[in-house]
Amino acid sequence: MGKNVLIIGASGDIGIAIAQQLAKDGYTLLLHYNTNRKMIDQLREGLEESSVLAVLQADLCEDAAVKKFLTELVFPVDGIIFASGLAHFGVFQETPETVMDKMINLHVKAPWMIIKYILPQMVKRQSGTIIFITSIWGEQGASNEVIYSSVKGAQNSFVKALAKEAAPSGISVNGVSPGFIETKMNGHLPETEKEMLISEIPANRAGRPEEIAHAVSFLFDSRSNYIQGEIINVTGGW
Repeated sequence: MGKNVLIIGASGDIGIAIAQQLAKDGYTLLLHYNTNRKMIDQLREGLEESSVLAVLQADLCEDAAVKKFLTELVFPVDGIIFASGLAHFGVFQETPETVMDKMINLHVKAPWMIIKYILPQMVKRQSGTIIFITSIWGEQGASNEVIYSSVKGAQNSFVKALAKEAAPSGISVNGVSPGFIETKMNGHLPETEKEMLISEIPANRAGRPEEIAHAVSFLFDSRSNYIQGEIINVTGGW
């Protein structure tokens, strides 16, 4: 297909599944990670060498690191996926301000800055795909995850608004909203709590990262270009 896709958060379970699926679909990948280089190396071992154009490290919670990251984006970017996952658990009134800043920077400001940098290229080419992996909590909200729910809600709003600006330039902007997915980010939950959650899901199971990747693959297909500003729920009916 000859298109380059930047995956932000490619070392997480969902990011890995997306990278594997898009490589299978014929895209060339630019893989971003923060600290987990080991997972990136393992991911690359399972892909054709020609599938990975670049590996980029950056802590996108830091403004300076975002700016440095942008200078390293030397290849054209035809599509972007924001799959970084950082959650915070605890009651809202006990949340440190440093955590608030980190969550806003990673989930909201860094995507703003990255898209602002890349969008003119897409407008010039009159094509592009932007996808956010958001969360069911961005719409429903969750106690003990107020900050996470807030920033995911901000991503949902950003998707809907930017889609209206970008659609006339042939750029699609959408989100994929996972429910309860078996990932390391949910690994802190005790088995009893997992069982309770699954009992509330009509599909009667947790989702799999590759199911999120399939939704992303669908949105990258040119036949889905008329889908704009949507948040596609992948929740098992939860």
